Amino acid sequence: QVQLVESGGGLVQPGGSLRLSCVASGSMFIAYTMAWYRQAPGKQRELVARITISHNTRYADSAKGRFTISRDNAKNTLYLQMNSLQPEDTAVYYCNTDPPGEIGNWGQGTQVTVSS
Repeated sequence: QVQLVESGGGLVQPGGSLRLSCVASGSMFIAYTMAWYRQAPGKQRELVARITISHNTRYADSAKGRFTISRDNAKNTLYLQMNSLQPEDTAVYYCNTDPPGEIGNWGQGTQVTVSS
């Protein structure tokens, strides 16, 4: 199975930005639609953004206009640029396929905390 390793989270003030990265081991990454998910405390995991192998993207309403998903297939890496962050964006962010589980299990995620 492919290992998914997320990074780039942290503590940021409202209105700030972060860029998340997800590195996938192995070469299967390029063959799948990938996505970013997030899970806030006490809530279910939700899909934030997805990107197909042809780089078509789709976003949750909460992410539209603020987040940008991208991928570098040569580096087996998925990115999420997050701008204008708000406290409601606080969550653990994960990457996986869409639907999840097609190439690997969930990684540990990366914590994003938006607070003043």
